Amino acid sequence: MVYLLALLIGIIAGLRTMTAIAAVSWAAYLGYLNLDGSWLAFLGYRFTPWILSALALGEFVTDQLPFTPSRKVPVQFGARIVSGALSGAAIALPSGTWVGGLIAGIVGAVIGTLGGAAARSRLAKALGRDLPAALIEDAIAIVGAVLVVGLL
Repeated sequence: MVYLLALLIGIIAGLRTMTAIAAVSWAAYLGYLNLDGSWLAFLGYRFTPWILSALALGEFVTDQLPFTPSRKVPVQFGARIVSGALSGAAIALPSGTWVGGLIAGIVGAVIGTLGGAAARSRLAKALGRDLPAALIEDAIAIVGAVLVVGLL
């Protein structure tokens, strides 16, 4: 189950880079995910979820701008992989399988990045505009993240 959750949070990271790590940070801060004394303990610190949430909100806004680069360019893709890796590792850390969680998070981030781009493109074409497709993707990322951390 832990690897499935790590894969799913990685997919969320592929959709929205900061949403996954912000959700995991809130789970750690609120005590749903015990990262105390680990190399990922910083995710549960007092200000970390607020900072990551602000970054996630900024990402929701900038994603709608016409000059925002594709999620598939190296910097954007790399950030999604890092977010998925950290989020997946954090989810698996309490069970002692953080390496497997890290790998599952990376795989999920690749799936979410490529699959999310393809799905959004098809949806935007069907709807005639990108904005509704982007907002639907935002909603899927938020709801998905809440569901994943809710299962911890």
